[in-house]
Amino acid sequence: MKIRYDKKTDSAYIALKKGLYSHSKKITDEILVDVDKKGGTIGIEILEASKTISGFKPTASTFRPVVSA
Repeated sequence: MKIRYDKKTDSAYIALKKGLYSHSKKITDEILVDVDKKGGTIGIEILEASKTISGFKPTASTFRPVVSA
């Protein structure tokens, strides 16, 4: 599992396993689940992470940086 945070978009991505992306399932307006062809979860995207995750402080956490173009 890998967790990445993109400061520019205030989004976090939790990669659970490798796989070929098929589509996303919208859980809430801020939480999307990426699934493969078999319906297995490959990742979770959290939008507005600093607001959505209670107590989330990306500057105090160790995250893999994401470079936004």
